[in-house]
Amino acid sequence: MYALAATAAGVGGLAMAQPAQAKIVYTPTHQKLPINKDFFLDLNHDGVNDFKFYVRVYTTPARENCVGAVYLSRLNSGNGAVAKESAPDSGFASALKAGVRIRKADYFPNYNREPLGFAFGGDSRSTFGPWTKSGEPVDHRYLGLKFKVKGKTHYGWARLNVWIRDGQSRCGARASATLTGYAYETIANKSIVTGRTKGPDDRAEQANPDAAVPSATLGRLALGRK
Repeated sequence: MYALAATAAGVGGLAMAQPAQAKIVYTPTHQKLPINKDFFLDLNHDGVNDFKFYVRVYTTPARENCVGAVYLSRLNSGNGAVAKESAPDSGFASALKAGVRIRKADYFPNYNREPLGFAFGGDSRSTFGPWTKSGEPVDHRYLGLKFKVKGKTHYGWARLNVWIRDGQSRCGARASATLTGYAYETIANKSIVTGRTKGPDDRAEQANPDAAVPSATLGRLALGRK
């Protein structure tokens, strides 16, 4: 009986063990990104810049067109933004809606600089990329991000309002972007849902969500209970 009780106590301890609780850390902001100047994003506020935004407006060397563009650069190895490789705008960072899960299975290209979109003004009036919409603003869309914290992969998102448009004049192309919030998941390799600002993420997958059930059953059997 003593051995059974000891075993039950040990198994009961295992039954009480729970996986680390996921937690989303959200940072609200309203930061207009500067033009032709680097803007750095430290997702988890650890003093290490994880990404760099660059909003660029410039004239082509032949001075025939103006170009407006917004780029995202991954500053560290293993960082990246979700892109849809099979989409028509292949190579661009995706403009995700709220409610999209960011996870390991997503496609994160290994680009040092990933464009959100760009536009030409002047003789070659045109726009490219998922963050452009016939010259209209693209608001409340999300970048799905992955980044490294002490060598481990974490997932997050950044919400932006972006306006990239061509122009009728020679130098009419324009670009602007405003960062309106960002978040990350504190548990390594755990997915996050765009727009989710509070944790735990109850819908997120767990490594073994039923692990505690067999242990509790074994504990009851060791005590002679059904």
